[in-house]
Amino acid sequence: MGPITLGRDGIFVAGTDTGIGKTFVSCQLLAALRQAGLRVCGMKPVASGCEVTPDGLRNEDALALQAASDDAPPYALVNPVAMAQPWSPHLAAAASGMRITMHPLQAAYRQLRERYDSVVVEGVGGWMVPLAPGFSASDLAREWQLPVILVVGMRLGCINHALLTARAILADGCPLLGWVANRVDPRMEALQANIETLGELMPAPLLGDVGYAEPQGARGLFGAIRYSP
Repeated sequence: MGPITLGRDGIFVAGTDTGIGKTFVSCQLLAALRQAGLRVCGMKPVASGCEVTPDGLRNEDALALQAASDDAPPYALVNPVAMAQPWSPHLAAAASGMRITMHPLQAAYRQLRERYDSVVVEGVGGWMVPLAPGFSASDLAREWQLPVILVVGMRLGCINHALLTARAILADGCPLLGWVANRVDPRMEALQANIETLGELMPAPLLGDVGYAEPQGARGLFGAIRYSP
């Protein structure tokens, strides 16, 4: 794995699916950027499956990103669109009588970019998850011109999912900085062989191979990244 270079811009963390560790990897990336001397913030623009609290709807992933950020950013900026139903965002929005648009997401992102050196934006679900008719999660990375790190959930079928997602990211004109192998299925057979196959076929370098939610294994996850002001 050769080092890659990041500037003082945002980064989009995408995944091959939902529930494959995007938040975990995003928090590790925030820690690495902070260690490099940057003031950082995480952002989950759209989240479904939020819980009702006295402070309003709150999403577990967004709260983790907020806690991993510098200077306690307002939750409304970290997660500007929060919905209760644990469904695909376009369906959750329809059930709530709303339509997701770029405007509130853009406004929140711009405020965070003004306050911080780098914003780590976590996607919702997979790369092409619809947010509204004609509007998908991938449009956020494209509109904000963010390079992408792809989290691959290592389980049966992951090779096809990873290659298709990588192809879609590049087809959308977004730089793919690298990918992370997240071992979400401890019973997966031929795990190492699958990682090696992806290493040969993916159009970007492997940045790390970690077990799901294993802080010990994730400490050096982004040790191969260089930072350029």
